[in-house]
Amino acid sequence: MASLKNRTEISEFILTGITDTPEFQFPLFVMFTIIYFIILVGNLGIVALISWDSCLHTPMYFFLSNLSLVDFGYSSAVTPKVMAGLLTGDKVISYNGCAAQMFFFSTFVTTEIYLLSIMAYDRHTAVCKPLHYTTTMTLNVCTSLTFIAHFCGFFNSAIVTGQTFSLSFCSSNVVHHFFCDIPPLLALSCSDVYINKVVIFILGGFAVTFGLLFICISYLLIFIAILRIQSTEGRQKAFSTCASHLSVVSIFYGTIIFMYLQPSSSHSVDSDKVTSVFYTMAIPMMNPLVYTLRNKEVRVAFRKAMWKQRLQYT
Repeated sequence: MASLKNRTEISEFILTGITDTPEFQFPLFVMFTIIYFIILVGNLGIVALISWDSCLHTPMYFFLSNLSLVDFGYSSAVTPKVMAGLLTGDKVISYNGCAAQMFFFSTFVTTEIYLLSIMAYDRHTAVCKPLHYTTTMTLNVCTSLTFIAHFCGFFNSAIVTGQTFSLSFCSSNVVHHFFCDIPPLLALSCSDVYINKVVIFILGGFAVTFGLLFICISYLLIFIAILRIQSTEGRQKAFSTCASHLSVVSIFYGTIIFMYLQPSSSHSVDSDKVTSVFYTMAIPMMNPLVYTLRNKEVRVAFRKAMWKQRLQYT
C-alpha cells in the first residue's frame, strides 16, 4: 500500500456518511448496531450450527456456511466504520484504510456472486441427478469450487483496487458516500478514468452476467425436472430445497444490478447510499433469516442445539 500512497497527494479521505443531520446520528447508530449484531449472531451462528450438527455436513450446508462467512465479511468491511462515524462524528479514513476497505469489500461481494452460482449448481445436481448427487458433489469437488469462488473474488478485487488507487487524487478528498466504494472514488480522481471504467465494467459485468446466466439455466433445468415429478408432495419437496437460495439470489442480484450496471448518468448520491445500505447491511442480515425460517433441517438442528445447551445447565 505504501507504493500506492506515493502516487497521490492525498493522505486521507473524508466520508460524507449517511446523513449530516445531527439528530439522526445516534438513532442510526443504535439501528446499525442492532443490525450488525444480528449479522454477527446470525451468520456466525449458522457456521457454528453447521459445524456442530453432523446431519448438516452435506454439500448444500457446506456452501451455506461459506456464504454466511462471506456475508459477515463484506458487512464487517463497512459497517463498523459507519457505526464509529455516527457515534463519534469522525468520518476521516486513511488512504491505506480506504484501499483496504475497498479491497475486502470487493473481494467478499465478488466471492458471493460465484458462491451463489455454485449453490445453484448444487441444487441442480440434487434435483436433476439425485442418484449421482453424492458421487458428484464430493468433499474434494465442494472444496475446489469454493476455492475457485474465493480466488475469483480476490483476483477481481486486486485488479479493481490496484487500478483505482493508482489514480491521482489531487483535488478534493471528500468521498460522497459512507464507505470507499468504486464510483465515488473514480469521481474524485483527476486522472483519465476511462480505462478504469472499462475494466471494472468488464470484470463486474462478466461476474454478474456469468453468474446470473448460470443460475437461470440451472433453475430452468430444475423447474423442468420438478414438472416431471408425478406427486404433488414430491414437487413441493423439490421446490422447497431451492426456495431459500432463489430468494437470496433475487434480492442480491437485483441490488447489484441496480447499483453497478446502470448508466453513470442514472446514478444519484442519495439513491446510491440507500441501495448501498441495503446490500451492505440488510442483505447479510436477511440471508440467515431466510435460510433458518424456510429450512426445516436448520430449524431442527437449532432446536437440538438449544435443547442440549439447556440440559447442560440443568
